[in-house]
Amino acid sequence: MSATLELGIVVGYLLVAFAIGLVAYRVAGSGAEDYYLAGRSIGTLVLLFTTFATLLSAFTFFGGPNLAYAAGPEWILVMGVMDGIIFAILWYVIGYKQWLIGRRQGYMTLGEMFGDRFGSPGLRALVAGVSLLWLFPYVMLQQMGAGEAIVGLTGGTVPYWGGAALITAFMIGYVVIAGMRGVAWTDTVQGLFMLSITWIAVGWVLSAVGGLSTATAAMVEVNPDFAALGGGVYTPQFIISSAVTIAFGVTMFPQINQRFFVAESDRVLKRSFALWPVLVLLLFVPAFLLGSWAAGLPIDVPEGANVLPALLTEYTPVWFAALVVAGAMAAMMSSSDSMLLSGSSYFTRDLYRPFVRPDATDRREAWVARIGVAAFATLAFLASLTRPGTLIEVGDTAFSGFALLTPVVLVALYWDGATRTGMITSIAIPQVIYLAHVLVESVPIPFTNVRVALPLTYAGWDVALGLMVLAGGLAVGVSAITDHVPGEDVSRFTVTAD
Repeated sequence: MSATLELGIVVGYLLVAFAIGLVAYRVAGSGAEDYYLAGRSIGTLVLLFTTFATLLSAFTFFGGPNLAYAAGPEWILVMGVMDGIIFAILWYVIGYKQWLIGRRQGYMTLGEMFGDRFGSPGLRALVAGVSLLWLFPYVMLQQMGAGEAIVGLTGGTVPYWGGAALITAFMIGYVVIAGMRGVAWTDTVQGLFMLSITWIAVGWVLSAVGGLSTATAAMVEVNPDFAALGGGVYTPQFIISSAVTIAFGVTMFPQINQRFFVAESDRVLKRSFALWPVLVLLLFVPAFLLGSWAAGLPIDVPEGANVLPALLTEYTPVWFAALVVAGAMAAMMSSSDSMLLSGSSYFTRDLYRPFVRPDATDRREAWVARIGVAAFATLAFLASLTRPGTLIEVGDTAFSGFALLTPVVLVALYWDGATRTGMITSIAIPQVIYLAHVLVESVPIPFTNVRVALPLTYAGWDVALGLMVLAGGLAVGVSAITDHVPGEDVSRFTVTAD
């Protein structure tokens, strides 16, 4: 009976999100700009919370607390403080410039913006292809998180594939119907809900275990290192690598980067990135503290399972644990819906329109995008059934892959000397090297019997950090020794701030 109640609460919440999407559909236009960008009419509250909800995914609700459970609360320093500040700065440096350019030129995707500036459909396709490559595992991560959450909530009554299928079906439904306007409205409700429910969960758990001092003392008694900075996985190399690659990677996530185009005014944009670090702390602090406190409490967390459902099942009523998992599902949906929408826009705007149907109408493009949403989500669901790694491993891979684009975008936005050859080289080479590190354990040295290992870290430093430096260096160096070619138009990126 409890499993039925728990599942009913989750499904009921998903139906509310679907209903919001239907309302958005009734007021939305039929063109591509309205479907992808809500007509560039998003205000401060909705922009802030749709960005907030889009980023706070299965990685935040399950991957982060799991890491805090295993290694301590310092993850708050990485995600709650450093990443919040770094991303807010990047939102201003990159996002504001993109908003100015997009408003003037009518761009809807990063690939479209690059292809037009450098007069290269190939570069446009390269940016879109790289983005879709790394977007796929992150969509898959949300479905993995949903599957694991439902298993934990129902005690295995609903299998892993059932939870993943549930969130996939709802995402396809309301993204296909509602587009960006519906996604943004739903994200706002989901963001407010997950923020509120997480703080209530903290209060409930602390009340059940005897208060803050009791929970903290139990945590420190079991794991004394949790009370001190440093030690365990939280080395300086890990902290810096994680903070930089996550913040820089987030900036290039299609679902985040596309939000740089949607604000109705520069005032909306500036208010949003100024408030961002505060909002991030308000969610990351309680979520990761719950994971840390759980390490000192007598709860049973099966190997490979998520700690948050286990903690809540032990110390809160069944219906409340279901509400929190519904909040986590909200986080996953509000990430995946935006990913699917942005992924479909990258496919239709940067691949379908220039290479398949240049004369496609906006209305036709919007329907092709809807088909792309369903196909992309279904493929990611099928891949999620293989469970290729933990939530943290899958998330880290995607963050780092996207992070390699950020130095290149910075060079292109702020240096008129950037050339098409410099852009293509600085994107392609670091991506190929990183893919080799992800997919290949070692490579042979020519003319010898020696193989060289390709780990993802060197002396504790994420390989992506070095490749980010390489990407920026190639963007500047190759551009400096190559000429502009016909079709490049520096004036496309020349704008004046309001």
